[in-house]
Amino acid sequence: MISLNLPIEAVLDTLKQRLTERHEVVLEAPPGAGKTTLVPLALMDEPWLAGKKILMLEPRRIATKSAAHRMASLLNETVGKSIGYRMRLDTKSSKHTKVEVITEGILTRMLQNDPSLEEVGLVIFDEFHERNLDSDLALSLCLKGRALFRDEASGDQPLKLLVMSATLDGAAVSSLLGDAPIVRSEGRTFPVDIVYGGASQPRERIVDRMVAAIKLAVTDNPESSVLAFLPGQGEIHRTNDELAQWLSERKLQGIHLKPLFGNLSIEEQQQAIAPLTGKFEGEQKVVLATNIAETSLTIEGVDVVVDSGLVRESRFNPSTGMTGLHTVKISNASSIQRAGRAGRIRPGKCYRLWSESQQQQMVPHGGAEILKADLAPLALQLLQWGVNDPAELVWLDAPPKGPWQQAIDLLTSLGAIDTSSKHLALSKHGQMMTQLPLHPRLAHLLLCGMNNGFTQQATYLASLLSDRDPFSRDNPDIAHRLDLLVGDVNCPAQHRGWLYRTQQLAKQIETQVKRFNKPDSNVSYLIQPKQVTGYLLACAYPDRIARRRHSGGYQLSNGRSASLTGHHALGNSQWLAVAEVSSTVGGKGDTIRSAALLDEKLFETLLSDHVTLDTFAAWDKKTQRFVAEEQEKIGLLVLHCSELKTVPVEAKRTALVQHIRKEGLSLLPWKPEQLQWRARVALLRSVDVSGDWPDVSDEALLDTLEDWLVPYLDNIKLLQDFKKLNLQEILSTLLPWDKQQQLNQLAPTRFKVPTGSSIAIDYAVNPPVLAVKLQEMFGCEQTPSIANGKIALLVHLLSPAKRPLQITQDLAGFWRTSYHDVKKDMKGRYPKHPWPDDPLVAVATRRVKPRGS
Repeated sequence: MISLNLPIEAVLDTLKQRLTERHEVVLEAPPGAGKTTLVPLALMDEPWLAGKKILMLEPRRIATKSAAHRMASLLNETVGKSIGYRMRLDTKSSKHTKVEVITEGILTRMLQNDPSLEEVGLVIFDEFHERNLDSDLALSLCLKGRALFRDEASGDQPLKLLVMSATLDGAAVSSLLGDAPIVRSEGRTFPVDIVYGGASQPRERIVDRMVAAIKLAVTDNPESSVLAFLPGQGEIHRTNDELAQWLSERKLQGIHLKPLFGNLSIEEQQQAIAPLTGKFEGEQKVVLATNIAETSLTIEGVDVVVDSGLVRESRFNPSTGMTGLHTVKISNASSIQRAGRAGRIRPGKCYRLWSESQQQQMVPHGGAEILKADLAPLALQLLQWGVNDPAELVWLDAPPKGPWQQAIDLLTSLGAIDTSSKHLALSKHGQMMTQLPLHPRLAHLLLCGMNNGFTQQATYLASLLSDRDPFSRDNPDIAHRLDLLVGDVNCPAQHRGWLYRTQQLAKQIETQVKRFNKPDSNVSYLIQPKQVTGYLLACAYPDRIARRRHSGGYQLSNGRSASLTGHHALGNSQWLAVAEVSSTVGGKGDTIRSAALLDEKLFETLLSDHVTLDTFAAWDKKTQRFVAEEQEKIGLLVLHCSELKTVPVEAKRTALVQHIRKEGLSLLPWKPEQLQWRARVALLRSVDVSGDWPDVSDEALLDTLEDWLVPYLDNIKLLQDFKKLNLQEILSTLLPWDKQQQLNQLAPTRFKVPTGSSIAIDYAVNPPVLAVKLQEMFGCEQTPSIANGKIALLVHLLSPAKRPLQITQDLAGFWRTSYHDVKKDMKGRYPKHPWPDDPLVAVATRRVKPRGS
């Protein structure tokens, strides 16, 4: 067995034993323990593999290639023999390969082609703590595929699963895997001195702070190389430029600036992680990296880290259907990972651009990507598997319902869902989309291009849109990128890597498209060459078709507003097909980053499927009347409209309900008796005397307008028509006949007092109020009540002038105590009215005392 004197070697025998006993194991090992390199090599000849290969998933291309080369070198082999790798645009593997390192997305494609993974004995999920969507999906599909196709009870050798991570909630993963055993390895890291910075000043640029911190790190540590973590590619470029100028002004030689981010070519990334081989003594390397450098990669010579504390995350907004990049603070686990990079080879130092108190406030772990990502690719994969509900699989974090439904809606609009099926299932078009390893939008774009004779243009567009766009900040016209790809315009030197990578991807995509049979139909006569780009983008992004507004800017078909920055020829177009937009937190609208001219004539031909005919019915607040029209629409954009003389009943009812909900119940002609009726019902509901009393609160009535009010709205045309509604009759439908009788019995509108007067009960307050002249209650010792005695009325005993003398729910107590004080005060003021010494034996009266008495 190969030995590098790494910490992981101490647990390799235990790991082998656990994998012999169980089919699922969790391995926790901190950065630098050696798990990525030594674990696959230690397991590649285990007897339970029975000649099958090991797949190891890595979250990034650079880590995939580096791990494969490192393992192959330890075996004194070239990559492609015992150790291979596979990723987009680059594969080195053979029939002799025992360990294949792959990017996470590759495994989901393999599972589509072979759900059983028949030739695989073990799948290793490396760096699982990053919780990428592809790794979560792959783990769920591996478990599902194993249960369906590799049943141990039938004599099959089950697929073994090993989940490895540096920082992980191992207990949660273990539980997901049926209480899988957890193997823990101690790390071997050198001490790292943490240097905290102060709080940032308002409007202080992160680039300025990073440049200052990197200068300090380089100056204070002249024999060290530095790894600086920045949130994104833009900050890396700006930091690089300012540091380059500083080095030039100081004439400092032997300090090499090395960018490291995902959009670089593999070769450029490897230059950043490789050891220096320069001619100057005491050379230093300054690697300017995104979070790509947090784990997996070993960057030679680094023992100083400068951490911005920020990361750029992609987050999907289901309400807009768009994904945006957001700069957020890193988690505590991530800060530990980053600092640990400084202690891999010797004692190191980490400069943090935040305070120690801010460190204590960090969230423990970053969230799983599945909780904030566009789920359209996942939905397409699951439907291909025959899984139409994510609940059929086991997950650490299940896909949220909102984004899942958004994904289904998008796939439906792209024609991927068979709308004639009773169950959620892919159409033939959707099944073809699954065979293209691209986002569903781009797969649909390719198929539309192929079906209509524009395969080459579609291939170039798909390759462009599959990667980050280096020109989106400068020129939103996507035609410019196409000119670069085909060689009509020279590509700037700094983007040559992007050009080569995009051209290679276009060739690979073209090869995949050629597998499909082209349709016999020819629609080239329906479209001009200059219309093709806009047409294809509109196919992929029907929710981002944009029309110029009279007030400036554009309105997208999804309802969002967007604008172009600067002055571009695109801004002269009435219609655009938009591929990419960006937004800022708190911003009023989006910024168009890439788009193409769109000819609206296509709405009558190739894009006619996107045009819908809707009946629009609404209440016009300006005219205070109901209006209705028929509209031709692209999403929420109205192309044409015409007034309807006859409005479908349901459309009218829906519009009126929306208006009432917006304006509130005050729009209806309420009278005191209806308000009293509602209060009576609400009171009985609160005490639940006999059960089943309806909720008649404002909120409940607004929520249930369709049930009780809608059938009476058909004659509403003008505002004054609402006054004609008979609310008493309408409300009575909420109670069946027997309940109406109970209402009158348990919560009567009036109460008969000792004089025989029938006094109205006021239910507008709780408890209900009985306001009655004091003299009319003589002889009544028991407090009046309703609801079979369960609710005592609040008695307002009135003076002859009908002003409250006493408010009580204890009538007997009043007669015996407070009455005598009232009598003293009132007898002289109202001498014509009786004020007996014993009101309980006096006769109740409505009249004054007879003259002379």
